[in-house]
Amino acid sequence: MHEYEIFSRFLTSTFCDAAEPWQLGFQDAATPIMQGIIDLHHDIFFFLILILVFVLWMLVRALWHFNEKTNPIPQRIVHGTTIEIIWTIFPSIILMFIAIPSFALLYSMDEVVVDPAVTIKAIGHQWYWTYEYSDYNSSDEQSLTFDSYMIPEDDLELGQLRLLEVDNRVVVPAKTHLRMIITSADVLHSWAVPSLGVKCDAVPGRLNQTSILIQREGVYYGQCSEICGTNHAFMPIVVEAVNLPNYAQWVENQLCQQSN
Repeated sequence: MHEYEIFSRFLTSTFCDAAEPWQLGFQDAATPIMQGIIDLHHDIFFFLILILVFVLWMLVRALWHFNEKTNPIPQRIVHGTTIEIIWTIFPSIILMFIAIPSFALLYSMDEVVVDPAVTIKAIGHQWYWTYEYSDYNSSDEQSLTFDSYMIPEDDLELGQLRLLEVDNRVVVPAKTHLRMIITSADVLHSWAVPSLGVKCDAVPGRLNQTSILIQREGVYYGQCSEICGTNHAFMPIVVEAVNLPNYAQWVENQLCQQSN
């Protein structure tokens, strides 16, 4: 196979799950919620283009036909019942087409799975995250809890992303219903991962929760999205979605390490 064909297939098969230089669009969706956000954006952008073209056409037409040379004596029209009805009804119809999918997406984002397979608690600190897998806490001595710090730039390995890589990733099973419980131990934080369509505030003394269904395996990058102090830019989030056997093996290894 030609090298160009191999390179082309590689480009078409990879996903954008982290921010890229000069990126203008969204990161590739990994959850139904994020796919819905992207679809709603495209739908609204379609109406925006229609409105833009129509307004520009009306503006150019008015400048072309209604000038001093063409009409030295302008008509004095005060009211136009037909046009007033049209420009009242049409925007209402457009808003209705935008409101219906946006409300459906909004309610689906607030919906929480009653019986999730995995529950993870994310605790924001200045300036790192703590994760608790409460489903595997058999006692105070044996619990699956770890801190996640950003890897300094000097310690990065080849291929790791600057300001986005962490020492301990959040490993979750793909194609499984997850529940994230998010809180803070000091100031306001925000647990945000764009590819997952998640942005949930971490508030001291309060538990916020959101549901996630990751549809494909991969590594997804995010950051704290609430200004929380001097090192706000240095508390990234990395979620690694793996298949169920690998996830079970990871949990077993983590429990063994923490018990020792």
